[in-house]
Amino acid sequence: MTIDQSINLLASMGRPDWPLPRSNYRHAKHCLAAALFAFTCLAQSDSSKQLPGATISTSIGVVVAPTTVRAHGGELVRDLRIQDFEVFDNDKPQKVTADLQDSPCSLVVVVQRSADMSGILPKVQRIGSALTDLVVGQEGEVAVVGFDDRVQIMQDFTSESDKVSQAMKTLTTRSYSHGVIDAVVESVRMLQSRPRGRRRIVLVISEKWDKGSQGRVREALLQAEFANVTIYSLNVSTAAAEVTSQPLPQPPPPFPTTNYHVPAGAPLTPTTIEQNYYLGNWMPLVGNAFHSVKDIFGDNTIEVFTRFTGGKRYSFDDERSLDAAIQGLSEDLHGQYLLSYAPNNLNKGGFHKIRVVVKHPDVDVQTRPGYWVAGKPE
Repeated sequence: MTIDQSINLLASMGRPDWPLPRSNYRHAKHCLAAALFAFTCLAQSDSSKQLPGATISTSIGVVVAPTTVRAHGGELVRDLRIQDFEVFDNDKPQKVTADLQDSPCSLVVVVQRSADMSGILPKVQRIGSALTDLVVGQEGEVAVVGFDDRVQIMQDFTSESDKVSQAMKTLTTRSYSHGVIDAVVESVRMLQSRPRGRRRIVLVISEKWDKGSQGRVREALLQAEFANVTIYSLNVSTAAAEVTSQPLPQPPPPFPTTNYHVPAGAPLTPTTIEQNYYLGNWMPLVGNAFHSVKDIFGDNTIEVFTRFTGGKRYSFDDERSLDAAIQGLSEDLHGQYLLSYAPNNLNKGGFHKIRVVVKHPDVDVQTRPGYWVAGKPE
C-alpha cells in the first residue's frame, strides 16, 4: 500500500469532510512518511529482543551432564575419575572433556511469596545461612528472587551469608498468583551472566503448579538447557499451604443475608451466615484434590524443570522436613560429577538422549535425560 492510499484509508475512517484540501493533504503525507520511517527504525533496533513465546535460536557448544552415582545401598560413590565414565549422545559415543565437580557454585534461590504461603514462608525465611554455608560452600554465591504475580530480585549474587539471610527475611506475601515459569526465566537470565567455570543452579521453593505466568514452560526449559542450568526444587505441600494461609476474600452475598436459610431455631449470626453461604474455607481443598488427580496423569511444572535439567525434587511441610531437604540437597550437589562434552552429532535435530555408563559394577547412575536442538544441514 502506498502512502497516498494509506492517507486515504486512515482519513476516510474518521473524517466526514474527506477529501482533504490539497495543502493539508501534502502536510499529512509528509507526517505519515516520517512516522513510517521512525517506526521502521524502531522495529529494526528491537529485532533482537525476544518476546514471550518467540522461537529460541542458539548454538550449543558444550553440554554438561550432572551425574550422580550411588551404590545399590544408596551411598554416594565419590572416588570416580573421568576415565570411569562413558557418555553417549543419541547412542553415539562422546569424548568427556572435563569433570567440573569441584567448580564453585552460583545459586539462585526462587521463593514463592504469594498470599497462600503466609503460613509456610516464616519457615523458609530462616534457611538463608544454610544456603551459603551448607549448600554452595566457601567459594559459592547466592542470589534471592521472590515471585507471586511479578518477579523481584531481592538480592543479587553475593557470598555474604548475612545479606542472603536478610533478603530471605524481607520476603512478604502479596497476591494469590504465583508465576513460577516467569521466575525460572529470570533466574536463568541471571545465571547466564556468571562465568562459564561456575556451576549454575536454580532452587525453586514453591508449590508444584504454575498460576499466572506469561511465559511457557517449554521456552523456559529450553533456555535453562542451553545455559546448562540445573533446577532443583523444595516443593511446598499445596494442601498445607492452603490450610495455613489467609482465605481468599469472599464476594458479598447477592441478596440480604436475612433471606438465606439457616437451620431451624439457629440464630442469624456471622458464623451461621458463613457456614451456610460462604461454606467456610474448605473449597480450595476441593480444587487441590482435582489437581492431585490430574497430576497422576501428567507432569507438573516443577517436575518438568527438575527432570529434564538433571535436578531433583524434595518436599517439606514443617521445619524438620525442610532441614532434611536442605541436607539432602547439599549432599546431592557436592556428590555429583559434572561431565561436559562437545556433541559430535548436532546435525541431528530434535531431542538428544544422554546416557552415562560407569565402568564399575553394582552402581546406579542418574543424569539428565537429554536436550533439544534444532537440526543443521549435513
